[in-house]
Amino acid sequence: MASLANQPSKKALRNPGGPHGNRNPGGQTVKFARRTPSGRYVSLSREDLELSGEISGDYMDYTVHLPPTPDNQPMTDEEQYVSKGSHPGANGVKGSLCSMPACDGKLMKDERGNEVIPCECRFKICRDCYMDAQKENGLCPGCKEPYKLEGDYDEDDAPHYSRGALPLPAGSKTDDSLSMMKRNQTGEFDHHQWLFETKSSYGSGNAFWPEDDTYGDDGDEGFKEAESMDKPWKPLSRKLAISAAIISPYRLLIVVRFVVLIFFLQWRVAHPNEDAVWLWLMSVVCEIWFAFSWILDQIPKLCPINRSTDLEILHDKFDVPSPSNPTGRSDLPGVDLFVSTADPDKEPPLVTANTILSILAVDYPVEKLACYVSDDGGALLTFEAMAEAASFAHLWVPFCRKHDIEPRNPESYFSLKIDPTKNKSRQDFVKDRRKVKREYDEFKVRINGLPDSIRRRSDAFNAREEMKLLKQMRERGVDLFEAIKVQKATWMADATHWPGTWTVPSNEHAKGDHAGILQVMLKPPSSDPLMGGADLDKIIDCTDVDIRLPMFVYVSREKRPGYDHNKKAGAMNALVRASAVLSNGPFILNLDCDHYIYNCKAIREGMCFMMDRGGENICYIQFPQRFEGIDPSDRYANHNTVFFDGNMRALDGLQGPFYVGTGCMFRRFALYGFDPPQPDKFAEQTDSETEALKPSDFDLELQMNLLPKRFGNSAKLAESIPIAEYQGRPLQDNPSVKYGRPPGALRAPRDPLDAATVAEAVSVISCWYEDKTEWGDRVGWIYGSVTEDVVTGYRMHNRGWRSVYCVTKRDAFRGSAPINLTDRLHQVLRWATGSVEIFFSRNNALLGSRRLKFLQRIAYLNVGIYPFTSIFLIVYCFLPALSLFSGQFIVQTLNVTFLVYLLSITLCLVALAVLEVKWSGVGLEEWWRNEQFWLISGTSSHLAAVLQGLLKVIAGIEISFTLTSKSGGDDNDDIYADLYVVKWTSLMIPPIVIAMLNILGIAVAFSRTLYSSNRPWSAFLGGAFFSFWVLAHLYPFAKGLMGRRGRTPTIVFVWSGLIAITLSLLWVAISPPTGSSSQDIGGSFQFP
Repeated sequence: MASLANQPSKKALRNPGGPHGNRNPGGQTVKFARRTPSGRYVSLSREDLELSGEISGDYMDYTVHLPPTPDNQPMTDEEQYVSKGSHPGANGVKGSLCSMPACDGKLMKDERGNEVIPCECRFKICRDCYMDAQKENGLCPGCKEPYKLEGDYDEDDAPHYSRGALPLPAGSKTDDSLSMMKRNQTGEFDHHQWLFETKSSYGSGNAFWPEDDTYGDDGDEGFKEAESMDKPWKPLSRKLAISAAIISPYRLLIVVRFVVLIFFLQWRVAHPNEDAVWLWLMSVVCEIWFAFSWILDQIPKLCPINRSTDLEILHDKFDVPSPSNPTGRSDLPGVDLFVSTADPDKEPPLVTANTILSILAVDYPVEKLACYVSDDGGALLTFEAMAEAASFAHLWVPFCRKHDIEPRNPESYFSLKIDPTKNKSRQDFVKDRRKVKREYDEFKVRINGLPDSIRRRSDAFNAREEMKLLKQMRERGVDLFEAIKVQKATWMADATHWPGTWTVPSNEHAKGDHAGILQVMLKPPSSDPLMGGADLDKIIDCTDVDIRLPMFVYVSREKRPGYDHNKKAGAMNALVRASAVLSNGPFILNLDCDHYIYNCKAIREGMCFMMDRGGENICYIQFPQRFEGIDPSDRYANHNTVFFDGNMRALDGLQGPFYVGTGCMFRRFALYGFDPPQPDKFAEQTDSETEALKPSDFDLELQMNLLPKRFGNSAKLAESIPIAEYQGRPLQDNPSVKYGRPPGALRAPRDPLDAATVAEAVSVISCWYEDKTEWGDRVGWIYGSVTEDVVTGYRMHNRGWRSVYCVTKRDAFRGSAPINLTDRLHQVLRWATGSVEIFFSRNNALLGSRRLKFLQRIAYLNVGIYPFTSIFLIVYCFLPALSLFSGQFIVQTLNVTFLVYLLSITLCLVALAVLEVKWSGVGLEEWWRNEQFWLISGTSSHLAAVLQGLLKVIAGIEISFTLTSKSGGDDNDDIYADLYVVKWTSLMIPPIVIAMLNILGIAVAFSRTLYSSNRPWSAFLGGAFFSFWVLAHLYPFAKGLMGRRGRTPTIVFVWSGLIAITLSLLWVAISPPTGSSSQDIGGSFQFP
């Protein structure tokens, strides 16, 4: 059968008369024939058809007979067999063959003799292979999706033309889905007509065209629909189940450990230590809480899953040229990327500029991208650094595209310790790389020199203004003995005042008081590629390289005194509104300024989930956070792999992972506070589900007159909401996609920006825009917590949305993390404080809706409860020392029952850790580092967060833990120099006290037991074992206090001296010098 590209259009078939009559350019004759109900064909000429005028009646169906040509010869039986075996879609009129390798069986047929293709992807399979597939795993060998049995189909699975989907050419449902054109005049099924309607045959011609209203009036629309059904439908992503050999024992061990814990706690309660009831009671209470905390943390890990994506299928569906899209214009939805920064002193502009460059060079349709940087500090330094980055992007981005550079962060790329020529095929790569490296070095010099440049420029302009004022005063005859006061302004390069924050703050030019700024630094690109050339003025040859750049916008929202600006959440919401007016990408990817794109295809990886079947219910795609610059031993568990590869992967099997602040791709419509779409409800309200809906269609309580109350008074913002929802739908290229958009709907070029649109974007970032709206309460990022990320994700899950965890083979993003102990403790303090705020707010998972799944509710409940474990943990860490000092233990005696329980719980914990390492991919050393830092942070930051939260809730008092003294080294060549810097903070006090008391307790108890004849060793061994357990967990903390070798802080020597003096006094008391009365000294010394 001729391809669609070689077939005439519908209009040509309707009006074949033309300059050449019935002759085509090749000289072949097109003959029409009428098929009678008996199956016999009566040949008709063109004149007969034109005279009859009944083409739409009995002569509606016709065949095209092509005479034999050199490329259209009849095949022999042997050639037909070879053709059938070599191409899955090749078949003859006598029946198709199975597409399974090395199988020549015939396809299954129903009672009417029709070939049955059991899967929607139209993979052809015989009965024996079908039965084998059902017995093995129930998956179709073609698309790897489960087969649908007869009872699995419902009325919604029937194809509807209004949804933009064509009916399958064959299937098991012959009664409901057969068209009227397959039946003869008596109403019986006509096998001959079915032969000419099917598109799955190479052996017979097919010139049947559907009715006009199926495709529309334009023939190109028909091509769009037919192209989407030419190839078997395949999913863009798959779920990969954990091996049963790992997950089944893992779940069994969870149950076993849970049962053992119940029996152990029951035994502990029933057998108190009568000699030390206070010690026994504290230990039992702590152990009960630990068991409860372990259950909250472990139960959500019952259903971990892995996922995979197929970028080739994504490319075939959205980016491949076709007859209706000869230029190959992409049908992918737009993406707006947000980068947030606040202080150029703490967040160097060079780091932010490198992040922007990695975004501008990402592998995604250029016209679909828009990058927004939020400068919440309003600094001219950041503004000019972004301008420099936009200028350097004209060289860096084409270089990355030409040579397929990874990673596309210049600083990271030029710092790689590998051979740069590996996998590079162009001969001019080395020359181009050398030139770009030289330009990047100059770029860094310009960025690093911006502070001095801005200062010198401002001083010069301020001096000029001072001279002007002096001249004016002299002309007026004013006394010049008084000092002339000129406002120290910060000047831009065009000799105008910077409207943001000045270096010397003044009225309306301070961090909390400045005007809104929005600057489009790179305009929206054209929709078609713009190829470069070998111009002499260009640094590198860009021939056959697309030199377009995505739109890039600098935004600094307005800030005024008296307004609550809500920190990062407020800045993100300002970007949401501004981007809705300017670009309105249906998806938003937010990144911190130090998190750059490490995998240039990361956006495509996330889009595989959003554009897949069921993707309309996904609110966001969370990527794992990966970090650079961490010390090799990862002393303070900065990589946090147990959380990102363990907990988050397990949550992906429930309702989805948490939102963790960066590296997250949002559905814009979900950020607007709407519920997930319900196709069944929308089908009753509109005739076509492929049409854009109004906001009131998703929320019956939201009428047009109520839009300003929720979203503000911007008309363009309100108009953008249904457009973003429609463009974010999956592609409806299969009847199983019940809620989508037709193919080709997003190929239209973007409207150019005008002055009115930019002015509207400036108005929506004003400080008053959110007044009396639902921004921060229901719409956008949620306010009221320092961990606005977790709360925002919780609100979406609570409305019924689900999220997906996307782990790519090559890390999607990479960033930096604090490796200094004090900085790390303060980071954890902020997270824990946010969790305590969540627990005491209406965002507590106990108050969640019914749409929040049970295990997901437990996971969110654990988020608010885990800081309170610190209260019991710090008590339990003191228990070994108290036991050693008092000579008692948490049990009466170390009997066999206690030891068996303890051994069973420990073995279960170790086995669970090994299996968790297996399914999560976390290393055992990483798991142990996580356990160590859990105790360090639990006895310091978590405890401080609980105290701060309780004081805030009960008394309204906010306490902040700040640095009181600093000491550090001057080794700038060592990338890990910050690891050895000791910064004193009050958070260090509890772990230090715990460590000192346990060390002293071991020394005191050992000495007393050694020199006592009636004290059993069992009590000492029990207390010493638990003390060593505490000290082993605190080992990284002790190394952090030691600093670099040879640079030990003075306070460590003080502690060592105090410990040495204490031990010496104990030794004198226990073993007095010769000549003294041991009975008087040793006997009179009383231990507590």
